[in-house]
Amino acid sequence: MQRRKFLKATGSGIAMTGLAGILAAHRAPVFAQASTVHILRWNDFVPAADKVLREVFAPEVQKALGIKLNVETVNANDIPARATAAIQSGNGPDIFMLLNNYPQLYASSSVDVSDIAAEVGKAQGGIYGLPQAMCTVGKQWVAMPWSTVPAMIAYRKSWFEEIGVKEFPKTWAQYHEAGKKLKAAKRAIGQTLGHTFGDAPTFAYPLLWSYGGQEVDAKGKVVLNSKETVDSVRFMAQFWKDSHDEGGLAWDDSNNNRAFLSGDVCATLNGASIYVAALNGGDKFKTEKGAPLHTDILHAALPSGPKGSHPYHTAFTHMVMKYSKNAKAAKEFLRWAHTKANYEKWVVVQKGFAIAPTRDWEKHPMWDVDPVMLPFKTASQQGRHMGFGGPPDKKAAEAWNKYIIVDMYAQAANGKLKPEDSVKWAAGELAKIYT
Repeated sequence: MQRRKFLKATGSGIAMTGLAGILAAHRAPVFAQASTVHILRWNDFVPAADKVLREVFAPEVQKALGIKLNVETVNANDIPARATAAIQSGNGPDIFMLLNNYPQLYASSSVDVSDIAAEVGKAQGGIYGLPQAMCTVGKQWVAMPWSTVPAMIAYRKSWFEEIGVKEFPKTWAQYHEAGKKLKAAKRAIGQTLGHTFGDAPTFAYPLLWSYGGQEVDAKGKVVLNSKETVDSVRFMAQFWKDSHDEGGLAWDDSNNNRAFLSGDVCATLNGASIYVAALNGGDKFKTEKGAPLHTDILHAALPSGPKGSHPYHTAFTHMVMKYSKNAKAAKEFLRWAHTKANYEKWVVVQKGFAIAPTRDWEKHPMWDVDPVMLPFKTASQQGRHMGFGGPPDKKAAEAWNKYIIVDMYAQAANGKLKPEDSVKWAAGELAKIYT
């Protein structure tokens, strides 16, 4: 068929179908062309999980749905800048992996995934409350929860026993006393108070809550400047000086892993990645006595303060972007990935470092394999969200994105400000957001 005749036919409204139409157009029909879905995620602290996405999910989803999966990974702290640039330009990955409250910041740029959330929740025992709070605006799901990384303290069992502590401290005061002895033995506690997405806020916010402090009340009024908050900051300043590796002020989420694995610190708040690395590392990681390091690692929840213990666990979610030309395929990929048979291939290699957003996975036999990992099994049953007292909304997300609460503790720990002055500063910064 000559090009002139083809153009004339289509211009007059005559539909060209069948093999003749395909040959004339020199392209396959739309339904036969594979959609490419570009997903941007963090460089997982369990590298085997990224391998599953690239080497298992990618070929299997192409075979099942005809979707070509392009997996890009970056440092988690670089994700906000990438997401902001993509939204502003209207061009970028079809799916962004987001952290914590970030779905609230980018909600207006998302595709509604409420249908996927309803299906997955119904099939898998319901979605936990914390990831649900992160991912919903009103009744709409603006992102789909993928996993949660529980924050637990990894510690050297034998080192604590050497100072007479046979059970991990239950209170901050007890942890402080143990830390003094361990630091004197050149085995300090390792903790970051830097601008990094995970270990700094998952330490700072629970410390605040454990003393009874909070950012705002239910009406959105800033109530941070309180006796309870000042007491928590005053405690941290002394605790830091007496018990911590003071270089932690500049650490990101990988520095404490390296410090622990090299034997430089006795304990650190972390996901299970330290233990998983030691477990998978064979002879690479050993104690000073030559035993495999993983045999000397246990996990414990953060200690309690005057008002109890209230953890925060890092939420990981997937947002389908409104600018995407492949939004339908992106949603279909997420629906496919969340089915039990497919999701299992990813979650089991995590060995408990990242846990599922739905309750049915607590029953999975992987939890029967290693008792050291059991503290992570039900971690998502409890926990508060950043901005507690008020909703986990855009304002709360902006506050943590600016590291106001983390800096409140860091400024007192490094001696830059007195505890009461650091609290006043933080309350003033929150007021700029909430008023």
